[in-house]
Amino acid sequence: MSANLQFKPLSSGIKYDDQKPLIIAGPCSAESEEQLLNTARALKNLNVDVLRAGIWKPRTRPNSFEGHGIKALPWIQTVKKEVGLPFAVEIATPQHIEEALKHGVDILWIGARSTVNPFNVQEIADALRGVKVPVLIKNPINPELALWIGAIERIYNAGVEHIGAIHRGFSSFQKGKYRNEPLWQIPIELKTLFPDLPLICDPSHIAGKRSFIYDLSQKAMDLNYDGLMIESHLDPDNAWSDAAQQVTPVRLAEILSELKIRQATSDDALFVNKLEEIRSQIDRVDHELIEVLAARMSLVEKLGEYKKENNVAIFQVERWNEVFKSRPEWAAKMKVHEDFVAELFKLIHLESIRKQTEVSERITVKK
Repeated sequence: MSANLQFKPLSSGIKYDDQKPLIIAGPCSAESEEQLLNTARALKNLNVDVLRAGIWKPRTRPNSFEGHGIKALPWIQTVKKEVGLPFAVEIATPQHIEEALKHGVDILWIGARSTVNPFNVQEIADALRGVKVPVLIKNPINPELALWIGAIERIYNAGVEHIGAIHRGFSSFQKGKYRNEPLWQIPIELKTLFPDLPLICDPSHIAGKRSFIYDLSQKAMDLNYDGLMIESHLDPDNAWSDAAQQVTPVRLAEILSELKIRQATSDDALFVNKLEEIRSQIDRVDHELIEVLAARMSLVEKLGEYKKENNVAIFQVERWNEVFKSRPEWAAKMKVHEDFVAELFKLIHLESIRKQTEVSERITVKK
């Protein structure tokens, strides 16, 4: 079913120049009408296409600022009237949708805490039937591509014509550099499955700190993302929510001006010929890699037979520890990323165990 989804360009649902990335910006939260209006004025001339602000804020713990709710929606109407830009807000319930549309909100987005719950997404999808505004869907908190795809499918099946995906990173128990791990391979796989699905990066929520936002934004542009959603506040240090990850409009202007926008491809004949030459070399090396893997699995099969004949267990911790320690060390000496090789050999080891188990079962059946 997924392969049959046909997505319309966001530019046919939001008026903006689709020859450049879509830029969505605004404060994490709408704190007051004055704050929202002054921020919108500051952002108007910064090449921003859509304004954003949290009206309903799903917070991790109670007693945090959870947004002004319906009270803030008339502020959006005032901002739109003066600034003339479309406005996006997060919704989490059918009631949010009803109130947002009643007050002229142009774009809705479904947050990570909603995407993770299929029951919640289905309620939202049912409430969106017949609605013509674009809907953007953030990745779920946990790194599960199927949940993200499921949310997209539910909204698509409700008849929403303009859908986009927002990559905002994934939670991790391990304390890392970022607030949320980017895990770029997940949105890349999503884009591979749905090439026409607009993909927007939210570097603010990935970063957790404003100092990382430029680098993450540039990474998204290098990966050919369709846009960015960046939180911007007039006085970030005193913001009522997510203060550390918001940038001033002045800093946002610097970020946007410094970004290098890559072309999706090039028609230059020299480039195309060189690209094909390098790809052909990669194809040959890949074929050699597969031949080497086939040879390794053949040896693994012999190993499995030998263990079975001598009544030795398939999995041996000491051997695994040796492999897991030595292969990344070899990689480092050859200037190949150690973590990549470690993950690769985890997969190879799992396949080796499966192969030896298969051999053991086959020998048992023969006897």
